[in-house]
Amino acid sequence: MHNQELERIADLLQSQGYITDPSVTMAVYLSMQLQKPLLIEGPAGVGKTEIAKVMARALDTDLIRLQCYEGLDATHALYEWNYQRQLLHLKMVEAQSTGTTQDLEEEIFGEKFLMKRPLLEAITYPKKPVLLIDEVDRADEEFESFLLEVLSDWQITIPEVGTIKATHIPQVIVTGNRIRELSEALRRRCLYLWIDYPDYEKELAIVRGKVPQINEQLAEQICRFMQELRKLRLEKTPGIAETIDWARALSILHFDHLPKDIVEQTLGVVLKDWKDTRTAQLSLSELYEKTGVVSKFDNL
Repeated sequence: MHNQELERIADLLQSQGYITDPSVTMAVYLSMQLQKPLLIEGPAGVGKTEIAKVMARALDTDLIRLQCYEGLDATHALYEWNYQRQLLHLKMVEAQSTGTTQDLEEEIFGEKFLMKRPLLEAITYPKKPVLLIDEVDRADEEFESFLLEVLSDWQITIPEVGTIKATHIPQVIVTGNRIRELSEALRRRCLYLWIDYPDYEKELAIVRGKVPQINEQLAEQICRFMQELRKLRLEKTPGIAETIDWARALSILHFDHLPKDIVEQTLGVVLKDWKDTRTAQLSLSELYEKTGVVSKFDNL
């Protein structure tokens, strides 16, 4: 029975264009069965966020995304009152001179003036959503502590309204790039999955799936080049997203192989740091030799 469920999840992920492997399938399955958040760590650009997007499509539900950043606080993650609308409403009521103070207070702190941010939206959603808490390690430790409360209780107290409990407990995906170490408390509350850069065969399968019109020889050379490029000491190692962007760009240009001059002209699609570009330029001869890249004159 469990094998059938695992196969079903693998098929669901693959049907949405996500090239999976047994560890990813098992982690997603257990997260769903145990109703526990799944913490996914790994280098930038390896497909962590994509798992949440694919899971939402596969489960035929909606994705609610909380993008974390330095300085993020509970207000921006939970809710805010629309003060401008509240003030405008007060002025209109004052002009009409209707209603008691208590009625007015209840009205201006009603739902139509409440701006739901991702966490409150996920808790009050009419069906079970997928909640993506993206790059949680970019947020401060204080926000992480607040997040623990929400993940434990799945309820939020708004002073003017009261306590709101989750209609449906969301399916939670938490991602991190190891910018800082996450607390043990957060890790204990989650299942864990590490996703690394793909090997050659997996990366080639991803490129074939995402860029179906690409020439086979070109796809193979791009993936071999990317495998070797990641072995260099780079500030920002390119991920799968960059491989796909490069494959699409070269496919649009109608290449059937990877020429040296085009590699040099399109490095900016793959590398986004000038130091990395310089490092790659100094190693291009070695990269060409290892990946079979040639110029149009090499075979003459």
